Amino acid sequence: MNTVGNSFSSIFQEIQLPQQKKLSAVDRSSNQLLFPRVFVPSIDIDFQGFISEVKSNKALLEKYLLSCGAILLRGFPVSTASNFNDVVEALGFKEFPYIGGAASRTHVTGRIFTANKAPPENIITFHHEMSNLPEYPSKLYFFCETEPANGGETPIVFSNHIYQQILKKHPDFVLKLEELGLTYKRFLGNEDDDSKPVGRSWKSSFMTDDKSIAEERAAKMCMKLEWMEDGVNTITGPLPAFKVDGNTGNKTWFNAMFTAHAWKDSANGIAYGNGTPLPSSIVDDCHKLCHQECVAIPWERGDVLLLDNLAVLHSRRSFQPPRRILASLAI
Repeated sequence: MNTVGNSFSSIFQEIQLPQQKKLSAVDRSSNQLLFPRVFVPSIDIDFQGFISEVKSNKALLEKYLLSCGAILLRGFPVSTASNFNDVVEALGFKEFPYIGGAASRTHVTGRIFTANKAPPENIITFHHEMSNLPEYPSKLYFFCETEPANGGETPIVFSNHIYQQILKKHPDFVLKLEELGLTYKRFLGNEDDDSKPVGRSWKSSFMTDDKSIAEERAAKMCMKLEWMEDGVNTITGPLPAFKVDGNTGNKTWFNAMFTAHAWKDSANGIAYGNGTPLPSSIVDDCHKLCHQECVAIPWERGDVLLLDNLAVLHSRRSFQPPRRILASLAI
């Protein structure tokens, strides 16, 4: 661990970890930024003092978040889900409801819920949160309540960098995605299934057990429903495969292609917007690029990770329990 020298307020000291990478600044200058930026306390401080500093410096924190897409706060006095909720509230951004999301989660307290509860041996592929829907959160917050015994990192990768790499390697594929977009097909059962990375039921996904309300909420998400005895088939799209980040002007690889491709079975999957299949070998190669370019910092108890959802893809590696990561979404 090296001290970088940058700091703001009286408590946030920037450090450098061996897993970080350097990225070109999003303003297209010759500067390079560490990804993610990592801050530790420069002085001893109690929890209420920390919350006060977060509130006082939330504009700077957002500025840093938008400049590189990810900030890790390490070593601060955050130890419980309630503490984490206070941090989320102190950051001052409106809550984004998890309506339509695919992962099975449990509400913990306030604005906090569990991260994806898929079994520890499962690898969760790179994705932007809820990018298979027309509305999505702009910011994600993660908190390590219990660090993994082994593994369990949350790898992150800068989306514009991945877009540029894929454009260079598979230009015709990118052109076709630009032209046609993507359509997602997903089956939602009547009950949650925690054994699957995308095992959320329709009742949890739409936050209701009333089918008419579910249909209203689905329509707002450009989602068509086909009711079955054991659940509902959903079709969403076509949706764009890329977006332009309004904060930077950068084009981002903003879709759930890798996750949906991993779902692929008779009830779930992804296709071009006109319904034709995606080339599996190219999809796999694009996902391989994410693995090659990602940053994976091992979790430590008390870590708080802030992500710009439009700028950064994230995933999850398999792990040896225990591991408890909590999450929150914001606009």
